[in-house]
Amino acid sequence: MKELANGDSSAKCPVMHGSMTETGKNVMDWWPKSLNLDILSQHDTKTNPLGEDFDYAEELKKLDVEALKKDMHALMTDSQDWWPADWGHYGGLMIRMAWHSAGSYRIADGRGGGGTGNLRFAPLNSWPDNVSLDKAKRLLWPIKQKYGNKVSWADLIILAGTIAYESMGLKTFGFAFGRKDIWHPEKDTYWGAEKEWLAPSDGRYENVDQPDTMENPLAAVQMGLIYVNPEGVNGKPNPQKTADQVRETFKRMAMNDEETAALTAGGHTVGKTHGNGDASLLGADPEGADVDQQGLGWANPTKSGKGRYAVTSGLEGAWTTNPTQWDGGYFSMLLDHEWEIRKSPAGAQQWMPVDIKEEDMPVDVEDPSIKTYPMMTDADMAMKVDPIYREYMEKFRNDHAYFSDTFARAWFKLTHRDMGPKDRYFGPDVPAEDLVWQDPVPAGKKDYDVAAVKAKITASGLSVAEMVSTAWDSARTYRGSDMRGGANGARIRLAPQKDWEGNEPEKLAKVLGVLEPIAAEFGISVADVIVLTGNIGVEQAAKKAGFDIEVPFAPGRGDATDEMTDADSFAPLEPIADGFRNWLKKDYIVTPEELMLDRAQLMGLTAPEMTVLLGGMRAMGANYGGSRHGVLTDNVGALTNDFFVNLTDMRNSWKPVNNGLYEIRDRKTDEFKWSATRIDLVFGSNSILRSYSEVYAQSDSKEKFVKDFVAAWVKVMNNDRFDLK
Repeated sequence: MKELANGDSSAKCPVMHGSMTETGKNVMDWWPKSLNLDILSQHDTKTNPLGEDFDYAEELKKLDVEALKKDMHALMTDSQDWWPADWGHYGGLMIRMAWHSAGSYRIADGRGGGGTGNLRFAPLNSWPDNVSLDKAKRLLWPIKQKYGNKVSWADLIILAGTIAYESMGLKTFGFAFGRKDIWHPEKDTYWGAEKEWLAPSDGRYENVDQPDTMENPLAAVQMGLIYVNPEGVNGKPNPQKTADQVRETFKRMAMNDEETAALTAGGHTVGKTHGNGDASLLGADPEGADVDQQGLGWANPTKSGKGRYAVTSGLEGAWTTNPTQWDGGYFSMLLDHEWEIRKSPAGAQQWMPVDIKEEDMPVDVEDPSIKTYPMMTDADMAMKVDPIYREYMEKFRNDHAYFSDTFARAWFKLTHRDMGPKDRYFGPDVPAEDLVWQDPVPAGKKDYDVAAVKAKITASGLSVAEMVSTAWDSARTYRGSDMRGGANGARIRLAPQKDWEGNEPEKLAKVLGVLEPIAAEFGISVADVIVLTGNIGVEQAAKKAGFDIEVPFAPGRGDATDEMTDADSFAPLEPIADGFRNWLKKDYIVTPEELMLDRAQLMGLTAPEMTVLLGGMRAMGANYGGSRHGVLTDNVGALTNDFFVNLTDMRNSWKPVNNGLYEIRDRKTDEFKWSATRIDLVFGSNSILRSYSEVYAQSDSKEKFVKDFVAAWVKVMNNDRFDLK
């Protein structure tokens, strides 16, 4: 761009400076209180270069798994000059990449994790905790290029860690392919409110000394970390305080104390930390680096900047004597030595042995004739100091086979937790064993007289609202983030779901009391009967509105049992709000409409689908507790577009009352017509949602409204039917 004589280059710049530039403002900058709907389109298919017809499951069938694994094993010891392997083995680096990909998962909302390959994009690709993982991914590129679309980046990244462990001697528990890549950042995932990397963790807690007060849904203690600060709480070494944070962090990833201890020990049995240089001299992260870096970041000017001079965490050293071997060296190193705080060359605080024999010291990554000091992080010392973790350390030390099996299972859980049920697994190494954290559901009966079952349900006397709301409550728990929840399994009849406030336990017990005998009579699942009942309610409501329509139904759901259900891990799936049923458990910092967007996104809904579903649920009177808020119709129970007609009718006025409630009155007479909540009115106030509301309010949209509602309803009911996909 030619600069003007006065130095002003913007006056004649041929490019419009808008929201795409760092100097421009977007809609949310100008109107920060506006409802941001971007979360409902963050995986727009238009960004997918493979096209809408690409079927990864079909591509996987063409994959030569054994050839791929052979190439992966070869890669581990094929040291590249541009980024040489420590001790000639990339195992530690590949494990860290897989771990940090999977380790961003949190159970509160199911987001994060390695199931989408999101490590390729910001912010994860540039987190301070992920320094040098750009190199690991680039080392994998020749293999990805060779096998193309037959293996996703998401699968390849996780497989790299598993093969690394195998290459170093661990008998792994198994591996499953099936992770589909995303093609742009998950920019609307909430990673924290901090405005700077590694800001003090106090802001994430009501009390940093009480780790369970960490803000939900977060799991990591600081912005830009996967778990805890390796130097200690806010960088201050204190192993017991760190143990408390480790326990809470891993709990939020659905790991118990034994799994946490095994993962910590197994993760640090191999590899090393890197801090032999000045961390402040590192260049920009991958997302901020200039084009000549070609997607790499953290350029290191310290001597060679690689090998023995690499800088990542700033801590420096290996944990064990033999860091490329799967052995029990971690336990003897940790438990048999006294440790003291010292500074790494990069200035990080780390624990180092007070005294150690030369034969117990690891060798330099480049020169085996040079011995180096081992180190421990504050999290490692937590395993020694905390009495519960210490007990597991001793147990693992005394039984290496038990430790190896426990770790292998925990690693499999860590790397597969967000993949959902086994229906989504592919490959020859999928374990035959069903694991409770996989939320197993037995196969259901598919061949039966659906019409006869429908007739029995129809004659049961259940109302449209009871039928629709029960099916909805059963299905709405589905989370596309980790493919958990949903109607399959009918866990709504089991603890803890049967007692959730949002499921109206008394009403639920009444409806199940009607439906369970019908399921037993026909020898089919309660799950199928619940969904079929909801479909009947929709059909009856549509008929009352003048449309004779059959809601598509796919039999074959099964019923889970208490033994198949990890009740504790289901607790985070409890809804705290449901805009579709106009229910809010209590007041929250975020608005009800933001909570609605979050729920809609987890259910995989688009903004138009969210809109039509809410309008239809209101019309059918499916609100929580029978509330009439937002039921903008005098023909309750009919699947009409009245909600949108009356919301957009300028003969009405809208007046706030109190506690987030509003009255809709006749503009001329001030006569009261209906009550409504913020969730109802946002469909008329937000410009985007209003555009959808106006479509459904049109006089020629009555049939379209019904058809669109049915399509969105079936999508929700079948979200967890992976056997149909």
